[in-house]
Amino acid sequence: MTTIEYYNNHVSQFVENTFHIDMESLYRPFLALLPESAHILDLGCGSGRDTLAFKNKGYKVEAIDYSEALVEQATALTGIQVRHESFYELNASNQYDGIWACASLLHCERDKLLDVLHRIYGALRCTGVCYMSFKYGTSDREKDGRVFTDLNEDQAKELLDQLQGIKILKQWITVDKRPDRCEEWLNILWKKND
Repeated sequence: MTTIEYYNNHVSQFVENTFHIDMESLYRPFLALLPESAHILDLGCGSGRDTLAFKNKGYKVEAIDYSEALVEQATALTGIQVRHESFYELNASNQYDGIWACASLLHCERDKLLDVLHRIYGALRCTGVCYMSFKYGTSDREKDGRVFTDLNEDQAKELLDQLQGIKILKQWITVDKRPDRCEEWLNILWKKND
């Protein structure tokens, strides 16, 4: 089973496990850096939970996901036509004030992460902001057919240091909010310099 097959086959379970998590403490530092009428891309939107939250807060939101089942789910939930697209295919130029990549880039192959970050950089407007999160760790691993790329602070710094013209604004660790999990997450906010 591939990562995409996992999500296509377990869409109901995934939505049930993730939809009701209170994300406000992660939204706040990201949204505080954006203009009032910001244009946000939810990159790897999953159930559409965050897309819907940003839409309800009055932002202009676009969303993509590579799982057909999640695209269908998120489109129905949000009323926004979610695009079936991979972060490997992101080709937008100077389009978004913010890109939200919550628990999505952790499925990016490690040797392709820098390319995806260049794509995010290109898609951001001048002084645009990116939020991304990874499971905290140092390994590449597989669980239930899904492939994960974990990151710690040193690996994140090494990766982002290769991206010219950005500034890391904040990096912090949180504990998974799902009751049956005790995993830690590395959260990163970075900004495209003007």
